[in-house]
Amino acid sequence: MGSMPVTELVTVEEYLSTDYSPDCDFVDGVLEDRHVGERDHGLIQAALIIWFGARRKELGIAVIPEQRVQVSASRYRLPDVCVTLGLPDEQIYTTPPFLCIEILSPEDQMGRVLVKIADYLNFGVPYVWVIDPRKRRATVYTPTDSYSPEDGILRTENPKIALPLADLF
Repeated sequence: MGSMPVTELVTVEEYLSTDYSPDCDFVDGVLEDRHVGERDHGLIQAALIIWFGARRKELGIAVIPEQRVQVSASRYRLPDVCVTLGLPDEQIYTTPPFLCIEILSPEDQMGRVLVKIADYLNFGVPYVWVIDPRKRRATVYTPTDSYSPEDGILRTENPKIALPLADLF
């Protein structure tokens, strides 16, 4: 029989000075678990890092997994993969990355994922990709639109990126 998790409020200072394993999101004083550690999730995350890493010089980008991003005064998110233009010199990002990628796990609740996407977009992230390994599909979110690419290619502008989903599976 499961018990209700106890939610303790944590200060920003406490969150930033504590090592969590695995690391977690910080949302208005509450620590939120991230669903990681599954093979499918890890394989997609590795494929994304390799794909972007191989193109980092030509595109002028950096690719970092599980990077803390301060999306507001009281919220820190850790995208599964974070792509920036150039390499920011801050340890915790306080300026919007170019692209935040979330990889869904079976336990992910869509409501929580949508709040996370809204946090990224409201912060100024121009592109958010949500990849579902089980369905082998993805959704692209921008400040003005959300869609699943019909041709199976995830795209951005400035720089132009075209990542075929088939390259990840």
